[in-house]
Amino acid sequence: LIKDVLKSISQQDLAVQFLLSNEVNSFQENISKKTSSKKTSEEFSLINLNPKYTFDTFVVGNSNRFAHAACFAVAESPAKSYNPLFIYGGVGLGKTHLMHAIGHFILGYNSNKKVTYVTSEKFTNDLINSIRDDKTIEFRNNYRNNDVLLVDDIQFLAGKERTQEEFFHTFNTLHESNKQLIISSDRPPKDIPTLEDRLRSRFEWGLITDIQPPDLETRIAILRKKAQLENLHVPDDTIEYIALRIQSNIRELEGALNRVIAYATLYGNEITPEMTAKALKDIHSQIKPKTITIDLIQKTVSEYYNVRIEEFKAKKRTRSVVFPRQIAMYLSRELTDLSLPQIGEAFGGRDHTTVIHAYEKINNELVNDYSFQEIINKIIKQIKNS
Repeated sequence: LIKDVLKSISQQDLAVQFLLSNEVNSFQENISKKTSSKKTSEEFSLINLNPKYTFDTFVVGNSNRFAHAACFAVAESPAKSYNPLFIYGGVGLGKTHLMHAIGHFILGYNSNKKVTYVTSEKFTNDLINSIRDDKTIEFRNNYRNNDVLLVDDIQFLAGKERTQEEFFHTFNTLHESNKQLIISSDRPPKDIPTLEDRLRSRFEWGLITDIQPPDLETRIAILRKKAQLENLHVPDDTIEYIALRIQSNIRELEGALNRVIAYATLYGNEITPEMTAKALKDIHSQIKPKTITIDLIQKTVSEYYNVRIEEFKAKKRTRSVVFPRQIAMYLSRELTDLSLPQIGEAFGGRDHTTVIHAYEKINNELVNDYSFQEIINKIIKQIKNS
């Protein structure tokens, strides 16, 4: 009867619970805990996002215009425009900035949305901890009850079978529930070795967009924007001096500006081109960066293992040749921007699957053998110093 009366008033089916007087305090404590838990969950979304990474602070240029437009479209209409959105590009080019900007934008319009940003490393560690502590249900609830899930550096899931299995089901749950997924990597899905095909295909369901290194005009605009945000006056000739010398990525660009500002502040000097040159004297000019080629990699590896370069391209399958060849293929994938087919072609016209197999083989060796890690690091150092 009471439930019927409540329903007629509220137009909802409400649960009714009767308590004895000595149960009231316990009931109120439980309600308080649930409310606090909900608040913590909402706060987690905000705490997990860098307040500096918004669309307003992102500098748009030719190298990132399409990626920026795609991210803004997703932020305006989550799970309606592109789902998933896959962003790839080199280190320090703005992928993480755009991901955080999406999160801020969505929460700015609806603070009740659950937005979670996580690196693939944290996703993996959370999974490992949940297995260890027998809390896999809590782990799944945390990741699968999101309105928006942003996963950075997804390439580090490669080779981790259990983590890929868990992320596969997380992806399916969210996508089937019409929740937004945004994923970033240093390369497109098709070029991530040891990534399961079922994940690779799902990453390609939505939109794939890339970010390239910024051109000179964009680098100048980025430096001016940073100076403006820090309320600093930096002469144009200093900004252009830095922009001409740092071409690889935005982090190094901003780091160089920070160094110049710190130098001027600590020494009480005015910022001039001469002072800037002194502050950056330890930073090598990147106007003509050294290009690492497959020829250089093959030469260095062949000399280290005392085999002839011609044998890398031949059909010979003895371990004394196959293993160094696999190392050279692995380093070609790590140190160059060439595609898998291009690498295979440079090793006697081998298929891209052979390159993937070589990469996986060496990657597994590195995980399990510390002395082998030292050998690879030594070879890489020789390549870079050649």
